[in-house]
Amino acid sequence: MRTRTRTRTALRTTALATALTLAVAAGPLAVPALAASTSVSTPVSTQVTGPDAKALRAAISGLPNADATAALVRVGGKGADWRGSAGVHDLASGRPADPDGRFRAGSTTKVVTAAVVLQLAAEGEVDLGRPARHYLPDVIPAAYSEVTVRQLLNHTSGIPAPDLPGDTFEEVYAHRFDIHTAREMVASATAKKPEFVPGTAQHYLNIGYTVLELLIERRTGHPYAQEAADRIFGPLGMRNTYLPGTDPRIRGPHNHGYQAVPRADGTTEFRDVTVWGATDSGAAGAMISTTADLERFLTALFRGRVVPQPQLEEMFTLPAGVSGARMSAGLQRDVTADGTEIWGKSGGRWGYNTIIAATRDLSRALVYSVNSTDAKGRVMNPVAARVIGAAFTR
Repeated sequence: MRTRTRTRTALRTTALATALTLAVAAGPLAVPALAASTSVSTPVSTQVTGPDAKALRAAISGLPNADATAALVRVGGKGADWRGSAGVHDLASGRPADPDGRFRAGSTTKVVTAAVVLQLAAEGEVDLGRPARHYLPDVIPAAYSEVTVRQLLNHTSGIPAPDLPGDTFEEVYAHRFDIHTAREMVASATAKKPEFVPGTAQHYLNIGYTVLELLIERRTGHPYAQEAADRIFGPLGMRNTYLPGTDPRIRGPHNHGYQAVPRADGTTEFRDVTVWGATDSGAAGAMISTTADLERFLTALFRGRVVPQPQLEEMFTLPAGVSGARMSAGLQRDVTADGTEIWGKSGGRWGYNTIIAATRDLSRALVYSVNSTDAKGRVMNPVAARVIGAAFTR
């Protein structure tokens, strides 16, 4: 079996910026074989300052189709809030999607991980400017002795991705239940040469957050999942959010995820990929959540209720002197066509795409889960693109 270096890029690091420049497009291509089922809520109020309900309804209409089988959307901020869901719980039954269903939140997990690290920094347990090897001398080899904790957070460490089994979708699918440990993945990555001198470039990869998982455990003496629950999920009342560990299932109510797989005869199979191990992502992308929980987290974080203000600035600060940098500690900065600055994070696992994003003053905030049929595609999912365009249109 071949191996390749795989990056859990969620929606690719360029996707949000691309999508934010899109106008609300025409309805997606219909797939006659899939019966559509749509249930969209009405706005909480009709204030003109609220989101464009008509555009948002149009963005998720016609599901399921070739691009997605379901979509759960929450748009908030100053003025009205909007809640909508569309599509189906699963293709076999065709019953409406559960608007409160859990889903794989992918790399939005990194925002939680960054928040835990920044809390530890506020407590004096971690110095962001200190080399990670100081805290993990038995994990980080001498070749990476200059990599700081801050550089792990903002993807400027130069540590390459680990090797994971599989090259094609079918090969990756065959290994979907493999168990990976953070320590093994870090060993695989750091056995290679650095991609660049730390702090001189930015390359979005999971590996920095895999190292941070080990750092959190070393500094607290507790498993990462426990720290995330005790510090973030519990205090914020995120009752439907958890780290699955080695369990490949999504516990509790959830809508199924599918991957479009081409057949030899030219037709397409929509393969159910709901049950899939997430030990290859851990603190970088294994979280399971709901749109309500993620909205609660996003709002509390931006209001300074999760990370103390001095450390919170790390989340809204791009690395200095790094050309083209768009990632901060846990977040990503993008600008809409009309000049609105957005901070957020996308996430993608097979069958599921997620975004949490907002203006810093929370005048507009978006959380969605789109059950994309090509969650690891090279271009942004059309349904997700329309939702982002509609949510941030003023």
